[in-house]
Amino acid sequence: MCAGCPHRGLFYVLKRNKCTVLGDIGCYTLGAVQPLGAIEMTLCMGASIGAVHGFNKVLGKESESKTVAVIGDSTFMHSGMTGLANVAYNQSNSTVIILDNSITGMTGHQQNPTTGYNIKGDPAGKIDLEALCRAMGFNRVRVVDPYDLKQCDEAVKEELAAKEPSVIISRRPCALLKYVKHKAPLSVDTDKCIGCKSCMRIGCPAISIREGKAHIDKTLCVGCGVCSQLCPVGAFGSAEKEGA
Repeated sequence: MCAGCPHRGLFYVLKRNKCTVLGDIGCYTLGAVQPLGAIEMTLCMGASIGAVHGFNKVLGKESESKTVAVIGDSTFMHSGMTGLANVAYNQSNSTVIILDNSITGMTGHQQNPTTGYNIKGDPAGKIDLEALCRAMGFNRVRVVDPYDLKQCDEAVKEELAAKEPSVIISRRPCALLKYVKHKAPLSVDTDKCIGCKSCMRIGCPAISIREGKAHIDKTLCVGCGVCSQLCPVGAFGSAEKEGA
């Protein structure tokens, strides 16, 4: 996944919580690749939600407390809504995560019904995901920022522990969208870095190891700060602040 990809932090949290993740079709399917290795199954567009519903109906508590479905906002509008309606109607205790990166990432940044623009880029009707989920009958609908690992961790733990269906919307625009304004790239204080490679666990292409120390490629880094949340010694800082 790209440097600054909003899906990376969420997948890291799912992996850390040892969740069984039922995936879907989109750029986020790359969450199955190491070092994240967070997705166990991907079948076809829209299948993730039907799969988690089926898993939880058959396996019950054994599955409910650890299994989630992940689906992108575009794929959800294409073929995920029917599965979510089925979860609400037949009341499986399922947790569905909609990865809302505000665009159709995998096939070239096309608009979709949640963006407010049509395929030509003209203003169009915009579907409110939170309102839609609540209208389907979900009482538990929450939005998280995937750049905030603590917030994501709390949401995943709480919704898996809940005794009713729930939806988590992981919302952060794709890092490649031209209107997205990035922060200054980060840099590594090599005096602090202990070479533990904790930052490498998220698979960011902007991070590498050189001479036993973490190194950031400033031409790729968008300053998302996810890596800095993993560093046990606080070795990551803003290159702008350090005058680098």
